[in-house]
This record gives sequence, structure tokens and C-alpha cells, in this order.
Amino acid sequence: MARTLITMPKTARRGEVLEIRTLIAHPMESGHRADGEGRVRPRDILRRFSCRYNGELVFRAELFAAVAANPYIAFFTVAQSSGTLSFTWEGDNGFAQTDSVAISVT
Repeated sequence: MARTLITMPKTARRGEVLEIRTLIAHPMESGHRADGEGRVRPRDILRRFSCRYNGELVFRAELFAAVAANPYIAFFTVAQSSGTLSFTWEGDNGFAQTDSVAISVT
């Protein structure tokens, strides 16, 4: 399981704009570089990122080989109600990881 860092408020007022920042430890190997012995390193990239707020999709991104290692993604959404934001990263070789963060909205 990859290390992730998700930064967002734990509490908010209804209608408040939230900035959400995510970071995941991942090599994002493009498959174009050679190792020290001249062999091409196999491709290993994250392809998709999504965020769901109480099950509703609020943000989605397609990632490509040009994205740097340890992708940082920041976006905004509006606080609607208390609940959970679920963050999902999907990639090559069957990689999939989901983390969740709770928010309390008043």
C-alpha cells in the first residue's frame, strides 16, 4: 500500500469552499528509461484519480506518463453535508488504493 497524504479541513460550514490537497508516493515510471544495465524499466504509472463526497463524484483526473513521481493533486469542492470523502488512485499492474477522510459540516 502506498503512502498518502490528504490535507483538508475536518470541519466546515455548509456552502464553504474547501481546498483539498492529496499526495501519493508512487514512482510514475514511464517505461522509457533504462536502468543501470541498459534494460528498459517497465511502465508503472497511475492512470486515474477520483474523489467522491458521500458517494457522489466531485473530482476526477486522468494521469499520463509525463506526470512526475509522487503526484500532487489539489482541487476545490463545496461543503454540502457531514460525511466522508473517498479518494481513489488506480494504475498499472492492478494498482488500486482508496483512502477516506470524514468531514463535519454545520
